[in-house]
Amino acid sequence: MNERSARSVTSGVAGRLGRAAAFSLLAGTVGGAAVLAGEAFVARHRRYAQPELGLALRATIGRAGAAPLRLVLLGDSSALGVGVDRLEDTIGGQLANLLAEGPTGRRVHLSSVGVSGSRSTDLATQVARALLGERPDVALILIGANDATGLRRPSDAAAYLGAAVHRLREARVEVVVGTCPDLGAVRAIAPPLRQVVGWSGRRVARAQTTAVLEAGGSVVDLATETGPVFRADAGTLCQDGFHPSADGYRVWAHALLPAIVAAAAATTRR
Repeated sequence: MNERSARSVTSGVAGRLGRAAAFSLLAGTVGGAAVLAGEAFVARHRRYAQPELGLALRATIGRAGAAPLRLVLLGDSSALGVGVDRLEDTIGGQLANLLAEGPTGRRVHLSSVGVSGSRSTDLATQVARALLGERPDVALILIGANDATGLRRPSDAAAYLGAAVHRLREARVEVVVGTCPDLGAVRAIAPPLRQVVGWSGRRVARAQTTAVLEAGGSVVDLATETGPVFRADAGTLCQDGFHPSADGYRVWAHALLPAIVAAAAATTRR
C-alpha cells in the first residue's frame, strides 16, 4: 500500500470513527435529556405535603416577664413548616422554644408571612406584610429551593433577595437568611435530575450569600451545615421526600440558632 492509499484509508477510518462518536454523543445527549424530562414530569406530578391550615402562624412562647423578641419568618413552605402538623415542630416553633429556654431566655412573639411555593420574586410583598404593625426585631428568611428547582438565574434570584434584606435593614430589623438547602438530599427527585437540582441549589446559595452580606444581613449556609445529615438520614424528610420532617426542622433550627441569637443580641444594644 502506498503512502497516498494509507492516508486515504486512515482518513476514512478516522471519519467513520468521528461520525460514530458524534452519533453516540448525540444519542447520549438526547437520551439523557429524555431521562431528565421524564424525571421532571414525575417530580412535578408527585403528591407533596401541603400547608397545615390549622397551624397557627402567630404565637407567643416563653415565660412572662422575659425580654421580648419579635421574630418573623419570610420565604417559602419551610417558613410555614410544611411537612409537620404541630407548631412546636415547625422551624419557627423550634427556634422560639430554643430562644425561650433557660433563665436568660426570651419571650418570643413568633409570626410568619411565608407562602408555600414562593420564589425570591415574591419577597417584596412579604416584606411589606412583615413591616405592618409593630416592627419585628429579627427576620428569618428561608428561600431559594423553588428558584433552584425552576432553574432560575441565580443572580436574578439573589438580587430580589438582596433587595428584601436591604428594605428590612432600612427598617432597623436584624436579618438572618438560611440559604438554599441541599437539594441533592431530597428523595422525591430521582437521579440524575437530583444531581442537577443539587447543582442548581449550590449556585443559588452562593449568589444568595453575596447579595445578603452586601445588603447587611447575616447568612447561614444550610446546605453546608445540614446537607450531610439530610443525605445520611431519610427521617429528616417528611413522607413526601421533599419537605423537612420535625427532625429535619430541628436540624435546621440548631444550625440557625447561633445567628438568630447574635441578631437578637444586636437588638438589645440599640
